[in-house]
Amino acid sequence: MAGASNGTAPIGALRRRLVLEAPVLVPDGLGGATQSYATVAAVWAQVEWLSGSEHWRMGRPEQVASCRVTMRWRAGVDAGQRLRDGERIFDIRAVSDPEDGRRRLVCLVAEVGT
Repeated sequence: MAGASNGTAPIGALRRRLVLEAPVLVPDGLGGATQSYATVAAVWAQVEWLSGSEHWRMGRPEQVASCRVTMRWRAGVDAGQRLRDGERIFDIRAVSDPEDGRRRLVCLVAEVGT
């Protein structure tokens, strides 16, 4: 069976339970809105660390970890959504079906922490 290096993790490697969340606008009562996130689904996934970096943002150091998340294929997963693992938040930056077979989705994500 193909390995994780080409984006097709074996089904047994999908051991982390992540929550897929989509952005929603919540009216603030003053004519504006605040962005919040609503749960879409819980998914089994494999999270692989790819790289990390640190840069300054608004006078504070910010660490960014880039990861690859592999999960079973599902419709409606897009950049702009996020995955949650407890307190950890992974912003989805890109989504791919590496085999065009609707078996797996590979998401490139960024976990930002300060």
